[in-house]
Amino acid sequence: MTRQSTLKIAVAAGVLVGLGVTASAHHSGAMFDPEKTITLKGVVKEFEYTNPHSWLWVTVTNDDKTMTDWGFEAEGPSTLFRAGIKKGDLKPGDKVTVTGRPMRDGRPAAAWVNVIKEDGRVLQPRAAPVTTTAPVTPAPTTPP
Repeated sequence: MTRQSTLKIAVAAGVLVGLGVTASAHHSGAMFDPEKTITLKGVVKEFEYTNPHSWLWVTVTNDDKTMTDWGFEAEGPSTLFRAGIKKGDLKPGDKVTVTGRPMRDGRPAAAWVNVIKEDGRVLQPRAAPVTTTAPVTPAPTTPP
């Protein structure tokens, strides 16, 4: 085997390994319950506007006056930006009401559905609502 063919094989193997690592690093939303939603009021602790998923951390005061930090997962910055959400839109100390799809195992985290800021602005991480079925509109008919 020549040095050039060995190099080609090594590069091809490296590309395949890299693709495998990237594919296995991404996860599904299976840990969130698609049938339930929760709505919580709290104060923004941190907004991690990062890839591959952004996280909004909100401190919620419980009924017994203890506090719990909740994490709300959303898409990465490019998707959030297309949905009109910028890094500076959620700052530490901002009062928010957050709706999300909770973790199946009960941990204090959810998939971010929407945020209502104190000024009434609604932030939705997906540019359009996701539905499982679309309404059926009959085709117009023309008289014979």
